[in-house]
Amino acid sequence: MKISVIGAGAWGTTVANILASKGIDTVIWTFETETAQDINCKKENVTYLPGIKLADSIKATGDIKDAVKDAAVAIIAVPSKYLRSTLRSLSGQLPKDIIILSLTKGIEKDSFKRPSEIIAEETGIDKIAVLSGPNLSMEIAKGLPAASVVASKDHATAKKLQDLLSSKKLRIYTSDDVIGAEIGGAMKNVIAIAAGICDGLGLGNNAKSALMVRGLAEITRLGLALGAKAETFSGLSGIGDLITTCESSLSRNNTVGREVAQGKKIADILKRISAVPEGVETAASAFNLAKKIGVEMPI
Repeated sequence: MKISVIGAGAWGTTVANILASKGIDTVIWTFETETAQDINCKKENVTYLPGIKLADSIKATGDIKDAVKDAAVAIIAVPSKYLRSTLRSLSGQLPKDIIILSLTKGIEKDSFKRPSEIIAEETGIDKIAVLSGPNLSMEIAKGLPAASVVASKDHATAKKLQDLLSSKKLRIYTSDDVIGAEIGGAMKNVIAIAAGICDGLGLGNNAKSALMVRGLAEITRLGLALGAKAETFSGLSGIGDLITTCESSLSRNNTVGREVAQGKKIADILKRISAVPEGVETAASAFNLAKKIGVEMPI
């Protein structure tokens, strides 16, 4: 079996390394020539996952068509704002029976579509799943224990991906609530920016706890309005992901919030951070979506 990972950021590289370490033929695509060279020659993603030794068998390429050729599974790990254009570059290249797993978290500007909806629209593939949970890339890459959720409308697809990704250190659960998993995964990044601002202003633990709880209430309201299941937001892809992203200094979105609190401008912060903090763009999309469908989301 060959698995293709599209996107060589921290999370894409981590998932690719999990698979390659299990002896699975794994190819990771990156548009950055230097990153491909580092992965192939140094067996390290110096830019996005520094200090982590990658499996010797992992391969990187700058040719996206070569990356997906003969793949049984394509894992999409590009930032949400590049998702549609990346998928269009794969037009006609994906076999119809391929499984697509999305690691992308966000809500598309203007269309308000979730990643799985964009994938279905651009590829016509039926077997689509999403991965969501409290998953800080660096911790999992170091081999620390974690858990996550694979959500798909097709149980057989979710089960196959569960078997592929599970290990002694990573426990994978399955769900059929794709909407809930994606809304939880996207919106926690927005609340994490707010939590970072709370930290940066020194407002204390009481205020931050209140912010997180009320943030979860807003996420749940939005999810339910879009057709998600309430119980999803009590699980790993809801409150679990929210707690980790709001509390950890490893969270890019929390970092953005803390630097905003110091008076730095968003444009300057984003220039400094190599990986994309998805919450910045998602905040605007969520604000406009909430207004459109009449959901109260003051945070």
